[in-house]
This record gives sequence, structure tokens and C-alpha cells, in this order.
Amino acid sequence: MKKMRIVSLLLAVVLVFALAACGNQTPANTNTQTNTQPSGTVQGVTDTEIKVANSATTSGKYAAVGLPYVNAIQAYFNMVNEAGGIDGRKITFINKDDEFDPVKGKAYLQEFVEDEKVFAILGHFGTPVVSATIEDLKNYGIPSLYFATGIGQLFSDHATDNASGYNIFPVQPLYITEGQVMVARGVGNFGAKKIGMIYTSDDAGNNMYEGASKKAGELGIELVAEQVAAGSADVSAAVTAIKNANVDFVIVGAIQATMPTIVKEMAAQGMTVPAITTYVCAAVSITEQIGEDIAGKFDVYASSWKIRDEEHQKDLDEFLKWMPEEYKSNTDAESGWVAASIFCQALRKLEGKEVTWESFMAALEDGEYDVPFGGTISFANGQRTGVQSMLLSKCDPSNPNGWTVVYGFANMDDIAAGKA
Repeated sequence: MKKMRIVSLLLAVVLVFALAACGNQTPANTNTQTNTQPSGTVQGVTDTEIKVANSATTSGKYAAVGLPYVNAIQAYFNMVNEAGGIDGRKITFINKDDEFDPVKGKAYLQEFVEDEKVFAILGHFGTPVVSATIEDLKNYGIPSLYFATGIGQLFSDHATDNASGYNIFPVQPLYITEGQVMVARGVGNFGAKKIGMIYTSDDAGNNMYEGASKKAGELGIELVAEQVAAGSADVSAAVTAIKNANVDFVIVGAIQATMPTIVKEMAAQGMTVPAITTYVCAAVSITEQIGEDIAGKFDVYASSWKIRDEEHQKDLDEFLKWMPEEYKSNTDAESGWVAASIFCQALRKLEGKEVTWESFMAALEDGEYDVPFGGTISFANGQRTGVQSMLLSKCDPSNPNGWTVVYGFANMDDIAAGKA
């Protein structure tokens, strides 16, 4: 299995300043009526071109993530444009380096919508920038597809208007959704009746707990939870409390900075029940930190939403053909490829039809979409939850990738029902 990795994007910064009106565009209606999107908005579309944009850091600390990500979006569009585009239109992708700065991200978003008049925002990048601009995106009403962050602000399980996120289409796993999936795995794959959860006090941990609590309630499962400070070096009290609760499955709701500390303390206290953690931790570096500690005591599992295997050979062949050499083994590049692919899948549904914001968002809501290297995703009925179709891997020091797949891609309901 291809190792999964993602940079933890923390520090949600909310900045407030006046947002100028968007040219002659019909403003997004943000009342609570059903499906109140701007009607007939066609900016960024001509007979020969469609313009999309994002701001994503391609310099500084997170350039190692931003550069392959942005290059992959462009590479996918190069593939499409070389074949003649979609319905005679070629796709122009505009990227600005916001340096992971929410002030610059807000300014670039305004420039994209009001000056460049792009059709859509594709691949909005990073927790600070997304947090600072999410309300701007909703106010503009512009279709916004794929976000390189899992923050809870993107989550809605029944968006009916732009105020509730109708024009927001997350694909990458959201932590709230993943918390639900982890409970479903405990019940469906491990027969859990009483689940313990140790989660961090940051957004990632709180969001995972929110999702886990919701799903446990739906399934009638007891959830016993303890919170620890993100980055804490001493989590012994929380582990002791979960151990004493006699749970039969543990969710470690923490990203890479804290997850190994929790798992090592579980091993030190002699816990033996299986544990699951977020896809963010399904990396060789995590296996190297916890492998010896858990050996012979209990197994640690993690969700994943992408994999390179025989079932996804067509995705891989196209990816390798069009990606720059330096990014062909990069998982962040895979994410950019996913973003562009789903955009084009939706656009192809409008071949021979008028392309507007309204029609494009309706197309996104129509049916399931294939996720390259992954399962499927649906935005139907206002579902804005990120992917729910995930596989499960086990921490395995004998595997060069650090993790071995034990259950394939399945959606949350099938997982909870023990069908996958």
C-alpha cells in the first residue's frame, strides 16, 4: 500500500474585513430557503475556455505539499486540454502563492472572483486560508470544489443554501466524517459494544470526537471519552481512565504530533484491545515510532482514502504519464489529481448544456463520482462530508510501507453493518 501522508495544517485564523460586491454577478442568497444559489451565473466561461483558480503555498514551509499539489492539478488539465478540452472548452488554471498566509489568501480570492472572474475555486489549500475565507466563498456563492484540509467548518450533512454550504464541495476526508467512520469500523469489523476514545484538544481531535459521538449515538454504542492537550508528553491519566472503563475498542483521535504518545502509553499500561486512528497517521514514520511498543500486545489500524493498486491501474497510468518526474511518487500530487478529476467529471455531465454555477453544482449533486486511487463520493441531497468510502490498514513493521490493507474501500453504512 502506498503510504499516506499529509502535513498537519493548524492555526485557524479568522480575519474580518468588508468584501466588495462581485461585479455584475448575482449575489448569493444566504437565507434559509431551499437551494438558493445564484441563478444563471456564467462568469469564467466562454465557448473555448473555462477558468478556475486557487491560492496555495508554493514557497516557504509548506511548499513541499503545495508544489506537487498544484502541479498535479495543472497536469490533469494538460491531459484534458491536449485531448481537445471538454465540450470544446479548454481549462485555464490560475494559481497564486499565498505563502500559507490567510491575509493573502483572502486578497487572492477577491481577485479571482471579482477581477479574474473565474468560474470556480478548485483545490482551496490549508487550514489558515480556508478558515479565513470559508464565509467569503459562501457569500460569493461560487462553486468551490476540493479543500486541502479536514476542518469541521466544511462539514454539512444536508446543505440547502449557500449559508449552510451548498456551494462548498469537500472531497478530502473531513475529521468529523472520519470520527463516524472509526466508530463504524469498531462496530462492523471488530464487534465493539463499548468504545473508548482519547482525543486531542485541537480542531482535529475535537472534530473527530464530534463525529464519533454522533455515530455512537446513532448505533446505540456507549462511547467513553477522555481529552488530552495536543502535543502533550503525559497522557497517562487519560489512558488509565479508558483502561479502567473496560472498553473493547479504542479510537485515538489525534494527528501525528500526539498519536504515538497515546499509543505508547496504552502499551505501557498493558492495554490489549485494538485501536484505530486517523488516515493522517497511516505513515511509515508512525510505524517506526510505535511498532516495537505494540508488538504482541494489540494492533493499531488507520483509515485511508487512496491507494495505488491493480484496481486503480488506469488512474496510475494516466497520472504517471502526465505528472512531472519529481512528483510521480508523491501522495500530495495524487490529491491534486483527484481534485481536477472530479471537477472534469462534473463538467462532462454538462456537455451540450449551458454551463452556469447553478447547473454545475446540480451536476455535482447528481450521482456518485469516482475518486482516483480511491472509492467514490456523493454530494447528493446537500451532503458535504468529504469521502466516506475508505479502506482500513493495520500497522505492520514488516511491510516496507509500514501498513497493510485488511479491509477494502467501503462506505460508512456498509462498514457499520459488517458488510465490508
